[in-house]
Amino acid sequence: MKLLFMAGARPNFMKVAPLLWECRKHASVQTILVHSGQHYDRVMSDLFFEQLSIPAPHHNLGVGGGSHATQTAEVMLRLEPILVREEPDAVVVVGDVNSTMAAAITAAKLGHRVAHVEAGLRSFDRTMPEEINRVLTDSVSDWLFASEPSAVVNLRREGFAEHQIHLVGNVMIDTLLACRDRALQMHTLDHLGLTPRGYAVLTLHRPSNVDHPETLGRLMATVGQIARWLPVVFPLHPRTRQQLQHLPHVLAPGIRTLDPLGYLEFLALMSNARLVLTDSGGIQEETTVLGVPCLTLRENTERPITLEQGTNQLVGLDPARILDTAERVLAHANGPPRRPALWDGHAAERILNVLAQTL
Repeated sequence: MKLLFMAGARPNFMKVAPLLWECRKHASVQTILVHSGQHYDRVMSDLFFEQLSIPAPHHNLGVGGGSHATQTAEVMLRLEPILVREEPDAVVVVGDVNSTMAAAITAAKLGHRVAHVEAGLRSFDRTMPEEINRVLTDSVSDWLFASEPSAVVNLRREGFAEHQIHLVGNVMIDTLLACRDRALQMHTLDHLGLTPRGYAVLTLHRPSNVDHPETLGRLMATVGQIARWLPVVFPLHPRTRQQLQHLPHVLAPGIRTLDPLGYLEFLALMSNARLVLTDSGGIQEETTVLGVPCLTLRENTERPITLEQGTNQLVGLDPARILDTAERVLAHANGPPRRPALWDGHAAERILNVLAQTL
């Protein structure tokens, strides 16, 4: 069985890693790893490969930055000859970034079977580029591997055949559970001068939050209020750093910016936080398993299980709502983590079993 895996942006690396680990256990499985090059600096790419024990990619498309159209087109142009040459039995794509959609469409048009890991997630907000990517990727996929029950409901409602849909759990949680102990041994907090539960973590990267100066300024002013209660550590996504260069006045004294962190360092930082504020999808899931309160700075989420069973609260962009929720969270001790069904560290194993039985 020859499987070609596509990885692009930073979250893809955490999702593809456990799949590659599982493939190594089987001599009959040959893997080809293609890196789109969408995240191309060391911390956003190379360091993740090292920390997650991912082998060097067989092919690096070197796509880099650019508009949605540019990234999508370049992935399709550069991937097509690789697929023709490699002739995989299946192409495995993960998540919802541009390279995910581009690889799925290119493979399907060439007649290759496509497996989508993290299928069926829906925010029902077509203004999100990721939502378009999810819908289109699912539409051309042969296997739809869902991480939570709501995704299965969505796929059934959209008319997919039952034999395509598989509820397997969450590969990002496979990675988290495999790496958590190693992350906590890295003394990241000591290096940053932080104490457990003595700080909050902020991440922002979505264009709707960071590309509009008024929105970003309002969010940072709100976080500045929270920073009066406890320090806020803010690892900067390259996109966000670029926007903040034009708004240096919005960073309150209690907000501490950092360069992007490696996966293990960020996992340690998040594990010990008192509170996390984010617009990331994956962080909603990770904080659920870690039992760390999470405030999602969005009006919707494609991961409703984190609201129903986890520590996540959807607070939108209204300053009063964000501050009120943060104050209530900080007034109470963190509760025990609640891990959704099948978020047990074996999602990759289930996925490979399904592919092996079918192929």
